[in-house]
Order: sequence, then structure tokens, then C-alpha cells
Amino acid sequence: MNRFRRLVSRPRGGVKGAISSKAGRIGLAGALALSLGLGVAACGDDSSGGSSGGQINLVAYSTPETVYDEALIPGFQKTSEGDGSSFKESFGPSGDQQRAVIAGQPADYVHLSLEPDMQALVDAGIVDSSWQDNQYHGIVQNSVVTFVVRKGNPKNIQTWEDVVKPGVEVVTPNVFSSGGAKWNLMAAYGAQINAGKSPDQALAFLKTLLEHAVVQPGSAGDALTAFTSGKGDVLLSYESDAIEAQNAGEDIDYVVPDDTILIETPAATTNDAPTQAQDFLTYLWTPEAQQLWADGGYRPVDKSVLAKNKDKFPVPPGLFTVDDPSIGGWEKANTEFFDPENGSVAKIESDLGVSTG
Repeated sequence: MNRFRRLVSRPRGGVKGAISSKAGRIGLAGALALSLGLGVAACGDDSSGGSSGGQINLVAYSTPETVYDEALIPGFQKTSEGDGSSFKESFGPSGDQQRAVIAGQPADYVHLSLEPDMQALVDAGIVDSSWQDNQYHGIVQNSVVTFVVRKGNPKNIQTWEDVVKPGVEVVTPNVFSSGGAKWNLMAAYGAQINAGKSPDQALAFLKTLLEHAVVQPGSAGDALTAFTSGKGDVLLSYESDAIEAQNAGEDIDYVVPDDTILIETPAATTNDAPTQAQDFLTYLWTPEAQQLWADGGYRPVDKSVLAKNKDKFPVPPGLFTVDDPSIGGWEKANTEFFDPENGSVAKIESDLGVSTG
């Protein structure tokens, strides 16, 4: 069973004690997703802190649900460190997830799509400030922003300029709940700057892009579901989501543009987490787990494992990161683009009637 067909929460077969928060799968508003995340995570757990008895509360952004359920959790449970472990899981928009954890949702292991979401947990005293002090800087897997298109790519969408041609309908998540949406817009913006456009011209491109958006769901997972259900001509999405959709039999293709951004997603354990949660995080960086990430469509952070999968994950010629001078890092981007009150994207979205709450 794959996440494109699961529309309600249910226990996972083969994963002990697993519960999933599925607000992100049925397109509910961010506030409802938050409340459901809190309710589901609390179900069957009367503690407000870390797990005990081998139970790990896993809270993550929406897209890696399948690889956790079908590969990583079972793989960990087969190790000596993971023996006897069970998981409660909550998946949803990254911003909603970090706010839920701050509001009290039990969490031992957190995997979010943006570094600022992790920093919010550090600022709240939930995650230690040393979470990225390792050789991988706290990143467990990578991806890139891609164009997901209809089978055969009937509108021949190859470049960012093709995305905003007349008549092209775009699907991308709402940036005020989804980390994936922020990655999408920073990919578009950075590509324009790297093509020689001025910051004003690049921002104008974002405005045109968002004007082409026929729907902006709450999460990257919701956006993928909307697209595979028939909305739009092109979906801006994680490469991993595109690969998973193809593997699940969805009638789509995807294009990795020459100019795109490297998506780096952080993971950490919380301050009250049990030892097995840290063991799980450590396991995710082993060559075995890194290959499972690759099999699931994610770019490994282990260079040796990435090299073994180089044919599956070619490097786009214009690949850049959020720290590229064209963007200046997440702290700057969050302030200039995504501040709900004064950000340039917030103004664009507000003018388009899109919620910035």
C-alpha cells in the first residue's frame, strides 16, 4: 500500500505501535492538520516527554513516510540496537510539525524539511543546539526540486521559463505551512539570478509563477496527491516524491531542470529522547540505511553510497544551495521572502488571496 491511495489514518502492518497523522493527505487546512497531529500523537500515549519501553515518537515532514514505513524502520528493528523498538509516527507539513512539537506533541526523533524549523525547536529548548555537530551537519538525506509532469510531458516543460508559459497550470504547496514550497520558490528564484536576472526580475518571476498556481495545498504530500488526481500541468516537487510516484505506478514523468536547488533536510533527537531514538538517528547514516534512502528516491549524504547511485542521481549542471550568494541562506530568505507580515512572497500571496497564516 502506498501513500497515494491512503486517505485515512490507520495502524501500519509490520511496524509495532505505528500511528500516522494524515491531515496532510486529505488536504485539510494547516490549523486542522496541527490539531489532528496533536490528537493522533497523543493517542495511546499518556506521557508528555520522551518515550519508554522501546517506543520512539517519530515526527516528520510529509514526503518520507513511505521510506520510513517500508524500509528504514523495519531495517532498524532488525539491528541489535533496534531490537524491541516500536514507533508512533506523525507526518505533515514541516512548519505545522515543528509548531505541533512546540505545543506539546510527543517527539523523540524529528525530521523536518527546513533548518529554520529545526532551529525553532532549538529555540524552544526541545532540541540541543549541537544537533548538527557531525560530519553530515545533521542532514540525513538530500533531494532536488523537479518538475513533475504528465506522462510523455505533453507541454514539453523543460525549463523554468516553460513553467510560466501561457496556459500552463502549476501545482505547488503553500509556503506558510510547507517547507517543500519554500524550497520550490528558492529554486525558481536562484535559477533566475544565476541566469543573470536582477533580484527584482527574479521576484517578478516568482509572482508570475504563483499566478500560474491553480492550487496551493498545505504540504508537499498534499500537492502530489492533487497532481496525481488530475490538477495542473506541472507540479514543483521533491525529486524523491517524483520517483516514489513513478514506483507506485502513477502516470507521470519528471524533469530535473539544469538550474535547481539542493534540498537538505535536517533530523535530530529531542532532549528527552530515549537512547534508542539516538540509535535510530545514528542508523540512518550507516551505508545500509543510506542505500535504503537511495532506493526510496532520496540522494544519500554518504558520498560512497551516492557514488554507487550516480546514474540514478545525476548532478544538474546549475545545481546550487540555499547558501549560494543568490539567496544568502535561510535566515535571510525567511526574513526577506517568507515573513508573514513583511516578506515579499507574503505580499504576492496576499494579493492573490492565498492564506499567509
